[in-house]
Amino acid sequence: MSKSIEIQILNRVKKAGRGVLFFNESFVSYGSTEAVKKALQRLTNSGELDRVATGIYVRPVIDSVIGKVSPGIEDIAKAIAKRDKARIVPTGAYALNRLGLSTQIPMNVVFLTDGSARKIKIGKRSILFKKASPKNVATVGGISGLVIQALRAIGKDKVLDKEVKHIQDLLKKEKTTRLEHDIRLAPAWIREIMNPALKSMGHE
Repeated sequence: MSKSIEIQILNRVKKAGRGVLFFNESFVSYGSTEAVKKALQRLTNSGELDRVATGIYVRPVIDSVIGKVSPGIEDIAKAIAKRDKARIVPTGAYALNRLGLSTQIPMNVVFLTDGSARKIKIGKRSILFKKASPKNVATVGGISGLVIQALRAIGKDKVLDKEVKHIQDLLKKEKTTRLEHDIRLAPAWIREIMNPALKSMGHE
C-alpha cells in the first residue's frame, strides 16, 4: 500500500514538471497523513524530491551548467499564500532589493499577509509572514505595491532625490489601472511621490 502512495506521488510530481512546489497536504487523497509523510521521506532519500522546508517538497530544476536550481524565496512564499488562499506583499529590505534600491539580500524575508502569521525556515534563511490589515495587502500592482512598502521602510523625510527618481521611473512601467488603485491605498506622503508617475502617463 505504501509503495502505491509513493508511485502516485511521484507520478503527480513528474506530471506537474520540475520546479513545482508541493506540500504534505497536496497528497491527502493518496493515504493517511503518516503514510504520505513516509512516502515523501523515501522519495527525498532516493533523490527524486528535495525537501525545501518542513512539509514542502520540489522536484528540482536541473540546469546544464550549474546543476540543481532551488526554488526562490518568493516562489516559496507565493506557493504558501496560494495554498492558504492568502494575499502577501513583500516588505522591508526585500522590497528595497527587489526595486534595485538596495544591494542587500536579507537573510530573513518579511511578507505582510492577511493569512496566518508564521515563520518558515528555508535552509539558513527564513520567510516571516506578518499579519497585516486588509488595506496593507490590498495592492494589485507588482511594482506599485513594492514601492509603497519600500518607501515605508525608508521612512518619511529620509528618501533621497535619486531614490524618488528611480521609483518614479519604475512606476511608469506599471499598468495605469493598477497604479491608480494602489495610490489610493498609500499614505499621503507616499502618494506625493507616486502621483507624478501617474500624471506622466496622461492621468490628472
